[in-house]
Amino acid sequence: MPIITLTTDFGWKDPYVGAVKGAIYKELDGITIVDISHEVAPFNIAEAAYIIKNAYHSFPDGTIHIIGVDAEHTPENKHVAVLLNSHYFICADNGVLALIMSKLRPEKLVEINIHDRISSNFTTLDAFVKTACHIARGGTLEVVGKPINRIRAIHGVIPKIADSKNVIHGQVIYIDNYGNSVTNITKEIFDEIGKGRKFEISARNERFNKIYHRYSDLINFDDQEKKRDVDGKGLVLFNSSDHLELATYKSNPLTVGSASTLFGLQINAPVIITFIES
Repeated sequence: MPIITLTTDFGWKDPYVGAVKGAIYKELDGITIVDISHEVAPFNIAEAAYIIKNAYHSFPDGTIHIIGVDAEHTPENKHVAVLLNSHYFICADNGVLALIMSKLRPEKLVEINIHDRISSNFTTLDAFVKTACHIARGGTLEVVGKPINRIRAIHGVIPKIADSKNVIHGQVIYIDNYGNSVTNITKEIFDEIGKGRKFEISARNERFNKIYHRYSDLINFDDQEKKRDVDGKGLVLFNSSDHLELATYKSNPLTVGSASTLFGLQINAPVIITFIES
């Protein structure tokens, strides 16, 4: 029996997460359910895509991923299921799938069409659960949907490259638990446009011209510990997902501060990289 994962913007206060899990257990014996996150900001498609895109690789092939973010079924918000990179994804066609797919090509893609057999208006609970359980039993996507070849793209979350190829216009798409501000600028894009040139990264009033490999690279370990004074100092690095991240060393939004609080780098804050001709 495969694993079913859940990524939603439900939070933990309300009964929705428990209801979804209960519905899955009612249909399947011996299934394993894993919570990836239920703290996605409400209706934040880019944040949901970032989380699931950087988590699903750790699961075995055949895992089924339910994404319950902005999932109400409407004429403009269809439901889709896809077999991608040997994993199944079930979500609304609201742009989240396009961000997850990136340059990958889906092995199968269908628009879910079982809604006329369901009376509930809690779509993550009904259509998504029914589809996931069908797949978990070994069912094919064609039984629960009609094949399609296009999905909805989402605009405004892909970095823009200036015609001069000297500037990357990005933005913050995710704030992690430490208050680090993760951008939509990947190392691949940075290397492709930068071509080894010097650069300046600007974000609100902050300026950086160095990218670290690790947070601790900020420290000069030859200095005595009491003289280092680096807690809360700003830095830039490519994180474990290869996204450009603006951070502060040992950041904590509630104590020493963080990139999101000290620099004012909240969701959608612009981050610009200007490359300097030598």
